[in-house]
Amino acid sequence: QVQLAESGGGLVQPGGSLRLSCVASLEIFVIYRMGWYRQAPGKQRELVATITDGGITNDAPSVKGRFTISRDNAKKAVYLQMNSLKPEDTAVYYCNAYAAIGMEYWGKGTLVTVSS
Repeated sequence: QVQLAESGGGLVQPGGSLRLSCVASLEIFVIYRMGWYRQAPGKQRELVATITDGGITNDAPSVKGRFTISRDNAKKAVYLQMNSLKPEDTAVYYCNAYAAIGMEYWGKGTLVTVSS
């Protein structure tokens, strides 16, 4: 069974930091792209950042310079280091793994709340 196990969400004050982790239990050799999306209350899910197995990243303009995505291919894991968090970063963050057409998976989400 395919699973994406996310961890690291929580409550943090503005300006603080959090690190999200996601490990994939996928019985395939290579996951082409892994990443993070988020959905704030009343809004559509949006891209935060993605990274390919070759290390090519794609970051949303709103997080550039504050968030850093990385991955460990051997562990099938992806991480999101979030610094200088703002209240508008509050959302449920979802891990995503894309291996091939028809092989895209989502985690259940982890809540990040930025509030004083």
